Amino acid sequence: MQKQLLIIIAGLLLGLSTTLAAAAEAITSAEIIRQAELIRDQALQESEAYAIVEELTMLVGPRPAGSAGDKAAVVWAEEMLRSLGLANVHTEAVTVPHWDRGSLAVQTISPYPQLLTATSLGGSIGTAERGLQAPVVRVADVKELAAIRGDELANKIVFIDKHMERRQDGGDYESTVAGRGCGPMLAEQRGALATVIRSVGTSEHRVPHTGSMSVGGNVAGIPAVALSNADADILAYQLQRNEPVTLSIFSSARSLPEEQSANVIGDIVGTDKADEIVILGAHLDSWDQGTGAIDDGAGVAIISAAAKLILDSGIKPRRTIRFVLFANEEFGLSGARAYAKAHETTIDKHVVGMEADFGAGAVWNFSSQVDESRLSLVQRIAKVLQPLDIKYGNNEASGGADISPLRAAGMPILDFVQDGTHYFDYHHTPDDTLDKIDRQALNQNVAVYAAAAFIAANSNEDFGRLTIKKPDHWSCDALTNK
Repeated sequence: MQKQLLIIIAGLLLGLSTTLAAAAEAITSAEIIRQAELIRDQALQESEAYAIVEELTMLVGPRPAGSAGDKAAVVWAEEMLRSLGLANVHTEAVTVPHWDRGSLAVQTISPYPQLLTATSLGGSIGTAERGLQAPVVRVADVKELAAIRGDELANKIVFIDKHMERRQDGGDYESTVAGRGCGPMLAEQRGALATVIRSVGTSEHRVPHTGSMSVGGNVAGIPAVALSNADADILAYQLQRNEPVTLSIFSSARSLPEEQSANVIGDIVGTDKADEIVILGAHLDSWDQGTGAIDDGAGVAIISAAAKLILDSGIKPRRTIRFVLFANEEFGLSGARAYAKAHETTIDKHVVGMEADFGAGAVWNFSSQVDESRLSLVQRIAKVLQPLDIKYGNNEASGGADISPLRAAGMPILDFVQDGTHYFDYHHTPDDTLDKIDRQALNQNVAVYAAAAFIAANSNEDFGRLTIKKPDHWSCDALTNK
């Protein structure tokens, strides 16, 4: 009888212990949410974000891969992360390409001479000193170009006249950018002397949008330039008159020897789960036409200011929160690939990734790509973000470019979709400057990233793992059915 009583008492104590543990976990979860809400609300009132992007753009300025500005940005970023109080601040070397835009002149010379506003595409070669002149052939988009066979384009200049539609989510970019990425290579394979594209952007100003192009296969490259939308309209109008149009192009663009850059990294070190990493990323480089304020100075500012707010909360996270400012996103994801390679043995410890690289517009949507069994954790984050008028979309997020190698290796991701209605007015243009950033919207972004990172780093749950797969970027080969 005494033995049975002891068994009963032990069972009651075990049940009480389990109940108390569950209650403690519930209290802990509630406290995590409460603290995340406090961090969110503090960010809405004030953050370091605007001061960070202001200093980066006004002091460092343009920072294309391999340039003096790129090197200066690395020094600046390391000092900035240290000043915020992050631990383990260091750089990891990355070899990057170095391309020089040189000078450019584009004009129609017959039948109606007119100077056109244009810019070279990243990676383009230059022309001979005398330039080149050739008849122009218009195609509606890169798919029409890919379908051309024979010598129709031999010794011609191809004009890809694809308009980009303005959308809140920037959703037309992917289909339009294929013309910039693949058009020059496809044109060269068909015997063309040069490629001219309508800028991949929605600007109504007379400013052209640059961006990188692909060179692959057995091709050496041909001059490739983008016209502003207004100037693309001029060329299209002249061609519509069914008269041969001859275009003249002079470019001194060239590739220089590779240079050394670096990923700049800092941590908020975790406690009992310090080996597990919540990673926030943005890219430090920019194109050279503007000062890189929205692309991606804003992203640098958002995640850095989020770090400061989490540190200022005084609560040490359970998991380590890592902040990575990636090298050379614009010209080939050099930093992203280098980080994945350097940390390949611990990728399975990267529990979730978030990236800020879509300007400074307010976040209006939120999606994820996590193990389906872990969506309850995503929903807790969504509930904290709901007062900011952010709706949860689905579990089919694609993630940003710099965290794509980690996602391909199984890391779950969270996507915070910013209002991109006007993003492509300024993207890759001389208009990408500080005055395009709204402080209030920038702080709203900081609130989102800081709150989400805090919850992810402190939750008892994690996000599971994804099925390992190759990155799902578009391919030039797909256009030619290879």
